[in-house]
Parts: sequence; C-alpha cells; structure tokens
Amino acid sequence: MSSYSMTIRAAVQREIDCAREAEHRGLADVAFHHLERAHVLGQHSTRDHVRAHLAMLHWGIRNRSLREVIGQLLRLVGAVTKTAIGWVPEGNTGGANVSPFKPMPIDPELRAIMMAAQCSPETSARK
Repeated sequence: MSSYSMTIRAAVQREIDCAREAEHRGLADVAFHHLERAHVLGQHSTRDHVRAHLAMLHWGIRNRSLREVIGQLLRLVGAVTKTAIGWVPEGNTGGANVSPFKPMPIDPELRAIMMAAQCSPETSARK
C-alpha cells in the first residue's frame, strides 16, 4: 500500500462518516456531496476509490436511484481495474450524474488535503 493511500485514508473516512450522519438526518443530497468529496480524495488509491464507489452504490440502493446503482456498478469495475495504473480523471466527483471520463476542477480545500497527504512526514519518510 502506498504512503499516500495510508495518509489519505483518514480524510476519506471522515467524508464517508459525514455522509452517513447527513443521511441519518434525512439529508440525502448533503450525504451524496460528502461521498463525492470522498471520491475525489480517494481516487488515487484503489482501496479508497473502490470504497467511495461502494458507498455511492449503497446510497443509490437506499435512495432507490436506479441510475446511481447502475452507474456505480460500472464505475466499480473501472475503479478496481484502472486506478492502479493511473487511469482516473482527476477531480471527477464519481456520481452517475457526470461522465466517468471527465476531469473536473478540484475544490481548493480538497486539493490542500491531497497535497498534505503527498507531503506528510509518513510519505516523506518512505521515499
């Protein structure tokens, strides 16, 4: 497992936890927004990329969104097979409402979290 993956995992988990809390409070759209953030943060780690898509799939099932369920099943195949070789569209939010091939701008807050993970002492010590 890469150092980046180990470092970014906590940030991805925070977003997934925020999504669960929002959905528990009946805020499905807010929950999905947190899952999109988790996807952007985790898309360079196969494990976290897959976790984000699985969480989106479960969101789709709970919210009876056939479009999201089908979209996430297709995206899971891509996350499993393409992440490790770097075939990810930078910044893509991962929902079925966007092309799975479209690069997107990264929110400055998320970019800062990603940069910190790349430059963390854990990451630097392993280089």
